[in-house]
Amino acid sequence: MAKRVILIVIDGFGIGWLPDAFEYGDEGSNTFASVAAGLKTPIMQRLGLFEILDGYSRGGEIVGTYGKMSELSKGKDTSAGHFELAGFVTKIPFRTYPEGFPGDMVNKLEKIFGTKIIGNESASGTEIINRLGDKHLATKYPIVYTSADSVMQIATHINIYPIERLYEMCEAAKASMSPENRVGRVIARPFSGASGNYARTPERKDFGIPPDGDTILDKCSSQGLPAVGVGKIRDIFCGKGVNAHYEAHGNEECFEATIRAIKEHKGGLIFTNLVDTDMVYGHRNDVEGYRKCLERVDEFLSKLLCQLEKDDILIVTSDHGCDPQFHTTDHTREYVPLMIYGEKIAKGKNIGTLNGFINVADIVCEHLSLPLYRQNNIYKDIIVE
Repeated sequence: MAKRVILIVIDGFGIGWLPDAFEYGDEGSNTFASVAAGLKTPIMQRLGLFEILDGYSRGGEIVGTYGKMSELSKGKDTSAGHFELAGFVTKIPFRTYPEGFPGDMVNKLEKIFGTKIIGNESASGTEIINRLGDKHLATKYPIVYTSADSVMQIATHINIYPIERLYEMCEAAKASMSPENRVGRVIARPFSGASGNYARTPERKDFGIPPDGDTILDKCSSQGLPAVGVGKIRDIFCGKGVNAHYEAHGNEECFEATIRAIKEHKGGLIFTNLVDTDMVYGHRNDVEGYRKCLERVDEFLSKLLCQLEKDDILIVTSDHGCDPQFHTTDHTREYVPLMIYGEKIAKGKNIGTLNGFINVADIVCEHLSLPLYRQNNIYKDIIVE
């Protein structure tokens, strides 16, 4: 039986601020603690989620190995988090633009788009489209904005710019940037609706910078193994190393696509990003919505576990925090949980705090007999032959 890893990233699910969180203004953040009260996630409970931090244990049998990981990469964004999980540590952080983009970047955009832009500020996406949506419809000027993360977000109404045209604009914006600009991602943000009631549509698309080195996706592909990306994974890695892609927008589609990928690909890596905790709830400071979203993820994990085969391992983790009770609407610099399950994975084992998300990459590599990034004994510590 071919060995396989199913890697599930619950986007924006941190588990307590990192020691260097003060450098990012995130001291005191704890996404898990903000939603833990009343949280009904029996599968993740059995995988060890409530055992990771003191004071949250609910008892009962723990069927997997669990712990938490600190981040080696500089930043707290999706790209850096996913890259490190996959084996590449970002040492030079992507640039952020809290005061908006400088004049030279704006001039390039307006020349490329053939029109002026509006916005050019750090803002909540749902807020800015409702504040500037009427002006956008009247002028056809794209809304361009950023956040505390290294992103350029371009929002246009689907009745003004077809979605494919918006994608072309984002691709051109990305291509226009110099290395000094170093924006991690350009994000297409189509929206619909009318005055006072504008809302994002699900066709978000990310245009990023690929990792400047091999990842577990590249290693799988080079060995002829499946390297399957579900949802945002292909966009995050700019397609690098991904040899099978399952298009999916939002968690519900990603749930279905992941199960389908498990049925269709034996061996290798299936890599899924579940974005809704971050995009729909964390950034909007919606504590109850975040909690319910985690409960839906738990229901999905229950179905996923039924699909696992003897030589599979399941890894559930995250890429950064996005605390819905914090004083900002941005990502938070946090530890992330690590839950590992499989027939040959140790039961009830607490592996404590691991230095680096890159430990996930080494667990994947050792399970699939690929070259390691770092020589450590993590896999040997959790495997039971």
